[in-house]
Amino acid sequence: MADSAYAVIGGGLVGMAIAWGLANRGKQVTVFDEGDRGFRASRGNFGLVWVQSKGLNMPDYSRWSRLSAQLWPKLSEELGNVSGTDLELSQPGGIHLFLDEDEAEKAVADMEKLRAALGGDYPFEYLGHNAVKRIIPEIGPEVVGALHSPMDGHVNPLYLLRALHTGVRDAGAKVLHGPRVERITHTKDGFRIHREDGVWSADNVVLCAGLGNARLAPMIGLDAPVVPNRGQVIITERVRPFLNVPTAHVRQVGEGAVQIGDSKEAAGFDDSTSKNVIAKIAHRATRYFPLLENVRVVRTWGALRVMSPDGHPIYDKSQTCPGASLVTCHSGVTLAAAHAKVLAGWICGEDAPDYMEVFGAQRFALQKAG
Repeated sequence: MADSAYAVIGGGLVGMAIAWGLANRGKQVTVFDEGDRGFRASRGNFGLVWVQSKGLNMPDYSRWSRLSAQLWPKLSEELGNVSGTDLELSQPGGIHLFLDEDEAEKAVADMEKLRAALGGDYPFEYLGHNAVKRIIPEIGPEVVGALHSPMDGHVNPLYLLRALHTGVRDAGAKVLHGPRVERITHTKDGFRIHREDGVWSADNVVLCAGLGNARLAPMIGLDAPVVPNRGQVIITERVRPFLNVPTAHVRQVGEGAVQIGDSKEAAGFDDSTSKNVIAKIAHRATRYFPLLENVRVVRTWGALRVMSPDGHPIYDKSQTCPGASLVTCHSGVTLAAAHAKVLAGWICGEDAPDYMEVFGAQRFALQKAG
């Protein structure tokens, strides 16, 4: 008899959302978590539940993101009840600020194109400077306008991760912290999970190991062509409340601190910070909100996103090793609700949206072909 029905490899936001979804369906689950020894993308997440602009070249990704945003209130309620943690979910709509007219015009054109691809069902509006100022009085004079979408919100990502770990254990699953998974083998009886501290058996395996999926996926007939993309983040001291809606680059968290970020760098596996990038992020933030000029920085950090060739998720099931699945994305917060509520069911054979197959890794071969 196998040690577990489902082995979930990875204990970050993606893996724990899948594990929670499986465990709440009555499945026997063991999570293999390398923890902070690995490049934990979850610890650098900006905390946005963000729909606008996602899926410009893949409208189904927009549908998937929006579905997750709609499922988020239920997920927040359930996790809050089981963990006793307020996830600080707020979905008042999101603002993408612009400092350049040409950039704003291009973004509006992209959104209109996406809305047309979605049959018109894609709410957003462009707001000029004065209209933005009525929503956020503290914007600076350089802000030319903004895109506003009622579909967006934000949450505390660290509280989310803690609540998921609590919820997974409460649902009866095991979480094994320790060395990374070195090898996965497929046998006639299922799978063997090999770590330095032992070998475990499972009927099914779900790869949710972030950047580690690139190494593990070929062992079980899957493909995860993911690479790291570094983002750097600034956290300030607590300031008076001034930002009651999330923006794409700046958000104010529950206790009053301001989170600033959204750098994108091809820096390999270097998750350190750099003065020039931090300075650039800070300068842009003060152009958005001049009140931040004299606010003290408390800490900075870097983290590695998990990026596929087109930036969209990869969800796949192995054809050569039945029972093996792959889940990888760079939007672990936005998609947490869809992962727990829908994708976990797809993994264990439930119905899912008919567009799920577009997220398979085979699309990359098709893209190369034409």
